Amino acid sequence: MSTSATTTATVRPGAVLADVLPASTAARARLRDAALVLGGAALTGVAAQLAVPVPGSPVPVTGQTFAALLLGAGLGPRRALASMGLYAAAGVAGMPWFAEGASGAAMPSFGYVIGMLLAAVAVGALARRGGDRGALRTAGTMAVGTAIIYAVGVPYLALATGMSAGQAVAAGLVPFLIGDALKAALAMGALPAAWKLVGRKS
Repeated sequence: MSTSATTTATVRPGAVLADVLPASTAARARLRDAALVLGGAALTGVAAQLAVPVPGSPVPVTGQTFAALLLGAGLGPRRALASMGLYAAAGVAGMPWFAEGASGAAMPSFGYVIGMLLAAVAVGALARRGGDRGALRTAGTMAVGTAIIYAVGVPYLALATGMSAGQAVAAGLVPFLIGDALKAALAMGALPAAWKLVGRKS
């Protein structure tokens, strides 16, 4: 976890956006990172409440996945793992901040929460390699993260509900593809723009 204090993080290889935030000492860097972890978990919980039911599917459309992928890109893999791990653990323990105010691990869509945790780490790792610095690279990074979410969420949905593989894909993947494309387009604009803004200030 970086403790760099200056905006030279913008040019240092392996930097993510969170590394740009100032922290003049190691202690302040730890406080910064703790605040980012807690804030990221809270952001994901709030985004999960922006839910639209999908007819015929136990999985709603939410802002949760977009928040998780942005956390990965902005925080990097370690902080994203801590943030999404906190989000998942608190939700399992009873915090009602999964989609539609749900909690616990019994819901059929819990596999998507696991997938989001893994996706945030993968996206963070790609961001440390410049995967959020340009529009096309950002699109590829978001596509990888989204694929990981579905690779875990759809099989979990099938096992939890007794659906066939085809039914799980129809209920837990197909209805969300257009929304995922829109989220990727937003990220393609937002992340590279944030880096350009940081570059002008450095």
